[in-house]
Parts: sequence; C-alpha cells; structure tokens
Amino acid sequence: MTYSGAVRVGGPADVHELPDLMISKVAVGPMDNNAYLLRCRATGTQLLIDAAAESATLVGLIGEDGVSAVVTTHRHADHWGALAEVVEATAARTYAGRYDTEGIPVATDVPVDDGDTLSFGEISLTARHLVGHTPGSIALVYDDPHGHPHVFTGDCLFPGGVGNTHQDPEAFASLLHDVETKLFAPLPDETWVYPGHGADTTLGAERPHLAQWRERGW
Repeated sequence: MTYSGAVRVGGPADVHELPDLMISKVAVGPMDNNAYLLRCRATGTQLLIDAAAESATLVGLIGEDGVSAVVTTHRHADHWGALAEVVEATAARTYAGRYDTEGIPVATDVPVDDGDTLSFGEISLTARHLVGHTPGSIALVYDDPHGHPHVFTGDCLFPGGVGNTHQDPEAFASLLHDVETKLFAPLPDETWVYPGHGADTTLGAERPHLAQWRERGW
C-alpha cells in the first residue's frame, strides 16, 4: 500500500518502505504525537524517534528484534513520556540534543551536536541543531542513496509553519533561520518531512511560504 503518513491514536502504523530503510509511523498519546521506528533492511537493526507515550504500543511496534537506540527530538514532556519504560524494556541507548538533555528526566547516553552522525545497521542519520522551539531541538536527516532525503523534524517544522516559539520574536527568528539554512537551503524540494505531530509534508510544499511565515512572525 502507498504510504500517506496519515495515522491516528489507537490506529495502525503507516509504513514507508524505502530500498534500505523501513519507516513505521504511529500516533500515540493525548497530544497526538508521532513516533517513528526506523529499521535497517540489511541488518534488522532498529532506532526509535521519540518515545512519546503509550509504552506498550511502542514496545509492540518494536517487536522481538528490539531497538538499539531511542532519539528524543527535544525536551518537551509529550516527546519523552514513554522513554523510561521503553528503555527499561529494550535496554536501548538514549540520544538527545546536547542543550536539551537537562530537561529530559531519563539520562541521555549520547548528547548530540549539530552535524553529528547517528548510525544503526547500515543506515546513517545526520543531526541538525535547530534553536527556537527549545534550546536543543534536533532534526534527523536521512539522505537516501536511492532517492530523495527524508527529515524527522520533531516540533521544529510542520505543514504550514515552524514550531511554536510562544510569541517570542527572538526565538522565532532563530528557529526560522535555522530551518532555512540547515534544512531548506541544503535539501531539495522532494525532501520528505516527518513532524512530531500530524501530517507529513515536503520541503517543496512549504518553501514558497517562507516569506509569509517571516512576515506573520510565527
């Protein structure tokens, strides 16, 4: 079946099958968070992005093969609500942006900086530090050697705008600058965007609206 990225809490995962990587997207919790299970097709090694809520759902999605790492995109509680339970069940190593680790109550095994490579199996992700929604938010870029890039943006980029900066002009300017220079500038329009809540999008669908976002201030 064709991947759409449309998921609902209590519903099944939607699976995006790439040549080397399988991406399973599931919605969990009262804030309709997205969690993403990435599986290296060559080795079966798995990585989870945002153990947001509903540990039983996430552990069931992970299955018997386990998960080598859990990456938390940022410090907000709705993105790590099931982290302790998932780590206890799987013994996964934990990753988070260096400047958000102090706000995550589960210890971060590997603090992540801008440009760091996170590898599992034969898959590599590049971390991009995006400042504004939180001090240490990270996005993860998978540059598919057989096609276009894929980026997991947490709460920094959604269909229709950047993440919430709580009417702080400085934080908004910072986030928009980082999203423009670290995502929109180096990556092509075909880049698929997987946000922390709601529907997916592409950089091409959002690029024409950057000036509008800057003018409106959110």
